[in-house]
Amino acid sequence: MTIHNLLKSTVAAATFELIEEGLDWTLSVFVDNAGVIAFDDDHAINIKVETHNHPSALEPYGGAATGIGGCIRDVIATGLAAKPIANTDVFCVATPDIAEVPAGCIHPTRILDQVVAGVRDYGNRMGIPTLNGAVWFDDRYIGNPLVYCGCVGLMKRGEGDALISGAAKPGDRIIALGGRTGRDGIHGATFSSAELTDTHADEFSHAVQIGNAIEEKRALDAILRARDEGTEPLFNAITDCGAGGFSSAVGEMGEELGAEVHLERAPLKYPGLTHTEIWISEAQERFVLAVPEANVPALRAICDEEHVEIADLGHFGTEGRELILNHAGREVGRLPMAFLHDGIPMPTRVAEWKPGRPEVGASEPAAAPSTKDALLQLLAHPNIASKHRIIRQYDHEVQGNTVIRPLGGPLQRGPMDAAVIEPVPGSGRGLAIASGLATNFGDPETGGDPYLMALAAIDEVVRNLVCVGADPDRIAILDNFCWPSCKKPENLASLVRAAEGCYDAAKAYRTPFVSGKDSLNNQFTTDDGRTIEIPPTLLITGVGIVPDISTCVTTDAKKVGNRLLLITGERPAELGGSAWNAVFGNGACPLPSWRPDDAAERARVVADLIRAGAILAAHDVSDGGALCAVAEMLIGASTPDRPIGARTTLDADAGAVAFAEIPGSYIVEVSTAFDAAALDRQIRGRVHTIATLDASGRLTGEDGLDIAVKDLAEAWLGTR
Repeated sequence: MTIHNLLKSTVAAATFELIEEGLDWTLSVFVDNAGVIAFDDDHAINIKVETHNHPSALEPYGGAATGIGGCIRDVIATGLAAKPIANTDVFCVATPDIAEVPAGCIHPTRILDQVVAGVRDYGNRMGIPTLNGAVWFDDRYIGNPLVYCGCVGLMKRGEGDALISGAAKPGDRIIALGGRTGRDGIHGATFSSAELTDTHADEFSHAVQIGNAIEEKRALDAILRARDEGTEPLFNAITDCGAGGFSSAVGEMGEELGAEVHLERAPLKYPGLTHTEIWISEAQERFVLAVPEANVPALRAICDEEHVEIADLGHFGTEGRELILNHAGREVGRLPMAFLHDGIPMPTRVAEWKPGRPEVGASEPAAAPSTKDALLQLLAHPNIASKHRIIRQYDHEVQGNTVIRPLGGPLQRGPMDAAVIEPVPGSGRGLAIASGLATNFGDPETGGDPYLMALAAIDEVVRNLVCVGADPDRIAILDNFCWPSCKKPENLASLVRAAEGCYDAAKAYRTPFVSGKDSLNNQFTTDDGRTIEIPPTLLITGVGIVPDISTCVTTDAKKVGNRLLLITGERPAELGGSAWNAVFGNGACPLPSWRPDDAAERARVVADLIRAGAILAAHDVSDGGALCAVAEMLIGASTPDRPIGARTTLDADAGAVAFAEIPGSYIVEVSTAFDAAALDRQIRGRVHTIATLDASGRLTGEDGLDIAVKDLAEAWLGTR
């Protein structure tokens, strides 16, 4: 089985089985530029997440900018066009204080600054809010940082969902719209699939595309006008020029029809391009539309008004479904579409799973820190500390539909689990957007299991969405696999295990996959021959329907006298994979175990309580464990004029209960009248009362724990 078929068959199988079981709101799965789900009777949501890793390793600003730009184009060019309404990003980079930066690598501080700037500038200039993201640090990303970019769009469904998908028809003109074609980006796709070395900056600098957000915004405005101004769209199909440029765009759209293309008609950035360069260039901001000949003048008029350049490259439909390429009056290529799509044999690989080193015994540090010291150090850890310096560079309010921003609370500094927007203004119906990243559970070098990583990442994204008010029965997810070379049997085996974890988790949580991508060969070979592989990294992005945005809750604690409950599973709290174990432990600790079916049921119970108004604040237990989550709830809530503190019992067993990162766990705020005992009897798990909110402005406990919330905030906010 090829790697492509492995991921597609394993991950997509769960989705198709769920659809057969009645999830008919999943409208489009693995068949278009972006996955599509129903939002309401008249609208659908589409979403896409991609990576631009290798370009960002060479030129981080341009790599990230064209990464988000390409993802936005995918969303625009889904079905018969969508309006982008939100962006996301996740970055995986080496730690800023890394001891050695190999030759040919860029320092991680510069990488992070520039990839943030690239996504920021492109999204802000296009008027799209960037609402959700994360940063993960690991020194093994030094030569191959990961740059995930995502976009969410709003589509019109049309009668009988007619606007959800499009297809070229015989005789349609092949219309190129948007930016001009240049040499930038040639071999971008092949370069992105290669292994990085210390010489790639010299050899492949041309492969990084040059982005222009304003050009893409003009193209978007023209496309939406062409979709909406008449009784029906002026075009029958649309796609963007991504990897492979015209070759993939025309090749995909003309698969069933054939196409004849005249390459000399493509507008060029400068003269001198060969027909091959025009055909495969990945220059940015370009779209290809299938337009009935009678509609071309109307489309041209719209483009003239929007200052968008268009060109008629030829037509769809040839005898024998052939792709025919012409340049300057000469035929330069002819290929059957059947061969183009199905004629190339795919390589096969061997997988051999070798479990990581044994995880036995308890993880006790040589000198156990106090609960206070451990909490402050964990809050300042790069993977847990606030990312406000990054977050505040993005525009969260543009388009005016944002309900929950990335930061919240009275001082707008508390971390939110997910963002919420109202895609259709005035409808009261929301869309929650979140991500799940559980790399710490899947690293074979530290005894991790990619199968558990996949389960945990999907569990995390479900909990993040539920915590803001999403309906757990209306959540859709996307996968992005970033792996080192799968030529190594052990790496391919870890990918197999992660794919199987995705299948099992999707079935347990009833969360269909509506899109996905993979990026392999993420490793760097130094000038002295060392190969630095990234840890297997799986990002899960999720969107969930919020039936009524008035019921949304946030993470910041609300009222003195209320209680905090820990809702978790029945199994012991294990420290394996936790930040506490990474910082203080000896590493020999079992990974957490939990029942996804039970965790899915807890998600539904929590969602029902939020919808009923019984939960006033909610936070998932993830990086740093339950005590870090409590600290974040207090940081988000407390102000100099209104201090909120808590008396907690979590420190009674600090190593296990306070800092374990147990999937399927929540901390919720409830009133004193709430019947926690009844909830404990209802759920598949346990409910523990872990704290009472007070006006002290301090986090105190039974074992000498006593920290001012301002000191918690200083630790959490003081790290990059």
